[in-house]
Amino acid sequence: MGVSVEEFLAMLDELPEVRLNQAGEWVGIKVRGKGFAYLWEETETVGLKATVEEQIALVAERPEVFEVQFTAGRFGWVVVHLDRIEADELFELVAEAWCLTAPKGLVTAFEEKHKIGQTPL
Repeated sequence: MGVSVEEFLAMLDELPEVRLNQAGEWVGIKVRGKGFAYLWEETETVGLKATVEEQIALVAERPEVFEVQFTAGRFGWVVVHLDRIEADELFELVAEAWCLTAPKGLVTAFEEKHKIGQTPL
């Protein structure tokens, strides 16, 4: 169990137009200039954009994995401990954070490619 910093960074390659920005002790992760994640390599933690409702649910369900970072408007940022989460769950959360931030056209193309939100016939 657990995801390394390198594995987390490799996940970002699956998301269109992601840019990394070194900013002191953390790495800002953006799509078209808007942040959706932050990486602290030293502590092996990631801050992810989420809805406030999801932030509350994640932290309540597994406080050993997730913690509240901050809230801003309708978004609740959550800290994820990389060594305590499975890769597939982390990718889902990263993709959701990206979808909350990326322009609608990029999100639609990504969802079609990954069959997100589509029901099988």
